[in-house]
Amino acid sequence: MSDKTLQMQEQYQHQRNLDSSKLSLDNVYKASYKLKGVIRNTDLIPADAIFPGENIYIKTENLQKTGSFKIRGAYYKISQLTKAEKEAGVVACSAGNHAQGVALACQKLGIKSTIFMPESAPISKIEATRSYGSEIILAGDDYDSSYHAALEYNNKQNKTFIHPFNDPEVMVGQGTIGLEILEQLPDVDTIVVPVGGGGLISGIAHVIKNLKPDCKIIGVQASKAPSMYESVKAGKICHIGDENTFADGINVKEPGDLTFKAVQKYVDELLTVTEDEIAYSLLTLMEKQKVVCEGAGTVALAAVLFDKIEHKEKNVCVILSGGNIDVNILSRVIQRGLLVGGRNTVLNIALTDKPGQLQYVAGVIADLGANVTEVNYNPGGKNTAIDSCVLNLKLETKNLEHIKNVENALQEQGFELVDN
Repeated sequence: MSDKTLQMQEQYQHQRNLDSSKLSLDNVYKASYKLKGVIRNTDLIPADAIFPGENIYIKTENLQKTGSFKIRGAYYKISQLTKAEKEAGVVACSAGNHAQGVALACQKLGIKSTIFMPESAPISKIEATRSYGSEIILAGDDYDSSYHAALEYNNKQNKTFIHPFNDPEVMVGQGTIGLEILEQLPDVDTIVVPVGGGGLISGIAHVIKNLKPDCKIIGVQASKAPSMYESVKAGKICHIGDENTFADGINVKEPGDLTFKAVQKYVDELLTVTEDEIAYSLLTLMEKQKVVCEGAGTVALAAVLFDKIEHKEKNVCVILSGGNIDVNILSRVIQRGLLVGGRNTVLNIALTDKPGQLQYVAGVIADLGANVTEVNYNPGGKNTAIDSCVLNLKLETKNLEHIKNVENALQEQGFELVDN
């Protein structure tokens, strides 16, 4: 990072810290009024198709305008700029959701916007942002390098930088979700929130802990991007999360100083979920609840689905923070979810290469209600009998227990299961 970038970042942080008192209940109510007609008051839907007999609800910010909660904070922040600041225009940096929120807010307010995005950002998100009229500049391989480029640019242009999470007015805008939850579910016991940089959970937690302090706030991160989780555990801000995760919307390598303090003060617990758990939750949400979500938006649901939080006999609100999933990876995510949930499996069966073997194997599988979707025959390899072969089968199954039943039945009939 250049000296100029460091200087710009320090100036921005200093000004923001002076304004940290703007994160207040009064301002959240003000933001709620400002956002009327701009955003949707998203539905709180019982997730009874996934959790029958339980009081678990999903807050559908994935159905928000632009496909995520980000429009709330972006619009409120930009609406509070002075006339001179609005005339000068704004700069932002985002991999997708914040970019679209800023772009739509600026379109509605008649303000010019320049948005930096990583070169690796999905084309769908780039084009969606451009469609709102923003100037798009692609810079850097990831969010951090794009962010530094945006600060360099802003230092020369003297515009207002709209931070995606570490800004009190952005946090205020996100806090309006907390007000909606209390209106929709006054007896809420627990709210589970996806966490990247921490703007969403900071805003919600500030509202909830001031209005309903007995309500538990739990934050969830991807295990491959656990910067807030590790920072709170260490008691200081840590730079962590250089791995790729398909929960790209919360792949933030370092939390903000303001969000870190808010999380320390208001959040009861932080935890992480794996890529497999996120994929399975995304698939479950689509299949059972008929709702499409992105990886980052599904992490809170994953924490509940995999029993990482107490939810029996509790009124639980799960935030689905975004629905902007890249359709190019959707099929891969679904396939991963099917494997994790035991809905698909692959079996490799060592056989003597003679007539009738395949029919016999198929009969055992059919008797147990599994469905063969693909068959591959491979001759025996090195150190195997000359008359041997390996049958590779892809199956549709009901769950992990069903797979085990099929495997046991085949072994009881004398068939040998081998690794790939």
